[in-house]
Amino acid sequence: MLSTTARTTVRRGAKRARTDRADLYAVLDAGLVCHLGVLVDGSPRVIPTAYGRLGDTLYVHGSTGAASLRAALGHPVCVTVTHLDGLVLARSAFHHSVNYRSAMAYGLARIVEDDAERLDGLRAIVEQLTPGQWEAVRAPHRKELAKTAVLALPLDEASVKVRQGPPVDDEEDYDLPIWAGVLPLTMAWGAPEPDPRLSPGISVPDHIGHRG
Repeated sequence: MLSTTARTTVRRGAKRARTDRADLYAVLDAGLVCHLGVLVDGSPRVIPTAYGRLGDTLYVHGSTGAASLRAALGHPVCVTVTHLDGLVLARSAFHHSVNYRSAMAYGLARIVEDDAERLDGLRAIVEQLTPGQWEAVRAPHRKELAKTAVLALPLDEASVKVRQGPPVDDEEDYDLPIWAGVLPLTMAWGAPEPDPRLSPGISVPDHIGHRG
């Protein structure tokens, strides 16, 4: 079960809340980009970034010189992931909506100091974006790791909210001669585009080609 705190209790549209931890994992594992909310010099900042999950820990990375990552250390942060699944077109402007899946996590971010965990976190981020890619490429060397900060956020305090299904109109509006329904939205990968400097004879690997 997910935590129930003042920050994770869904009040608006409470019936859309999901309380199973598996729902949290499903939303996170299906995503590619999260939004990390931090305070930088007292001003709120939201940073879109790649992420990866291992168990109940979410990993993000960035430059060791990034002010936003330095500001996150030891301070409360918020991470969100959202999937837009469709436009919900109602008979009235007021009842238009969207079908979506969203997750929000709060916690104290920590810098990952352990070398093995840093590599595991980076692997999780790469594999989140392209499963199978970590084993196919050169591993980061020491200088690259020295320039890379990896943050870990525990998923102890999180909430999930989902909307699915058709529009919900006022009862008196159902007889109006207006089309209503859902316009589904899906994301699809295009065909892989080779690097112009790719050496001759290198074909698209299976773990990439099957996504095109």
